[in-house]
Amino acid sequence: MSSTILIVEDEANLANAISLNLKAEGYVVLLARNGKEAKTILNSSLGAIDLIMLDVMLPDASGFELCKQIKTARAELPVIFLTAKNQSFDKIEGLKLGADDYITKPFDLEEVLLRIRNLLKRANKASEGIFKFKNGEVHFSTFEIVSCAGEKISLSKREMGLLELLTRQANKVISRDEIIEKLWSADENPSSRTIDNYVLNFRKYFEPNPKEPIHFHSVRGVGYKFTD
Repeated sequence: MSSTILIVEDEANLANAISLNLKAEGYVVLLARNGKEAKTILNSSLGAIDLIMLDVMLPDASGFELCKQIKTARAELPVIFLTAKNQSFDKIEGLKLGADDYITKPFDLEEVLLRIRNLLKRANKASEGIFKFKNGEVHFSTFEIVSCAGEKISLSKREMGLLELLTRQANKVISRDEIIEKLWSADENPSSRTIDNYVLNFRKYFEPNPKEPIHFHSVRGVGYKFTD
């Protein structure tokens, strides 16, 4: 699956040039011209973004402040700062906020593409045990999720077990009997209502409209299904 890169850059010619080169390399590209547009995209698609190229000087926002918000929501998301400045203070400030790289304009596009590839490779290696989909992500090793609103939430071991069971077999209906067999011991007696409640919680976490789920479905009389 192609990596998705968000470019936050107010210089239209530069943003378009970077976008065209990234698309030629097979990446999916999202463009934001200012902080407001960036926040709108982040609010709706944070879990689907794999890397952000972020201009320090935006017309309506501080790139540093935006980076801080991004890293608070998803600390592992790679961020590359783009800036016309070449002062060591700015570079240090950006790195303190968690930026993964810092590129000063003007720059060589081949070098930028190489840095992006290296960062994505490193991020993919670090994200083993993480499942990402359109409206969130699941961190199996830490029992945490990132909701569709970008919020980090800790889950119980059994909730995470059910999430793993459903997401690892996307588009397949998992019966209640199979879920109970795999997640509960023989001397326990869970009800179907217990599983229903877990799925209702998943919808609250991951569905923009929990009443009209697009990911977590109940199949009457059978079980449950996850679709990406």
